[in-house]
Amino acid sequence: MTRKVLIVLSEYGYWGEELLGPLVAFDRNGYESVFATPTGKRPQALPPSLDPGYIDPPLGRSVTTPEVAVAARELDESDRLDNPLDLSAWIPERPYDSEPNPLRLMEAYYRELATLDADIEQYDALVIVGGSGPIVDLANNGRLHELVLAFVRADKPILAECYGIATLAFARDWETRTSILWGKHVTGHCKEYDYKDGTGFLGVNFNMGPPPYPLEYILRDATGPDGRFHGNVGKETSVIVDYPFITARSTPDSFLSGEKLVEVLEAGLRRYGW
Repeated sequence: MTRKVLIVLSEYGYWGEELLGPLVAFDRNGYESVFATPTGKRPQALPPSLDPGYIDPPLGRSVTTPEVAVAARELDESDRLDNPLDLSAWIPERPYDSEPNPLRLMEAYYRELATLDADIEQYDALVIVGGSGPIVDLANNGRLHELVLAFVRADKPILAECYGIATLAFARDWETRTSILWGKHVTGHCKEYDYKDGTGFLGVNFNMGPPPYPLEYILRDATGPDGRFHGNVGKETSVIVDYPFITARSTPDSFLSGEKLVEVLEAGLRRYGW
């Protein structure tokens, strides 16, 4: 039976290689890839991610090879991303307690949400692609949080890359408010690799400056005293598997993270990278 992977992308710009890397692994193994965005808008790659001449400020070098730039651009311009699923049409939005008749609204919310567990039975894994865009519309997206929690309940693997990993830190049960990463080992964009200036998003006409939050600090807090954040500063790659989570620090980890997800699905890999 063909495996099927759900891939969520930001509408404010994804990093080309961070989609390309996992997708190459999935295509090679004959997986079906289904794409989704917060409102069903077609995702677009961040222009610097398609430019092999772009110098990443923290690393002081290009992070995109000419070959990857060509392949990522071809993917970005192909029709594969033309009709993504719309998370806003699929997953209900939690009502405010201040809305009129909140109890009835909450009951309706949970009735609609109850179908999500059945909806994801067709998928073998979830992927949250990185880039700066996820800071805007994925990290604190309640609908995406519910999707993540459904995959966790189903004990299905979740791969998150770069700033997409913040989604995992913020996806929490409303009753306990405990991080699903508590006690887990993860990697992510470390403080040394954060921009000091120039964080940009598609469709936004301003320079954010530095990222609005240091992902490393969020992940250190989310994993708690029994888990651990691994920055692996100076090492060429940083991918951590602590099932059901596969986390990838940044762009150079994209191909390896896709390979590790395949290994999780095909060979039962449960731990890697620490």
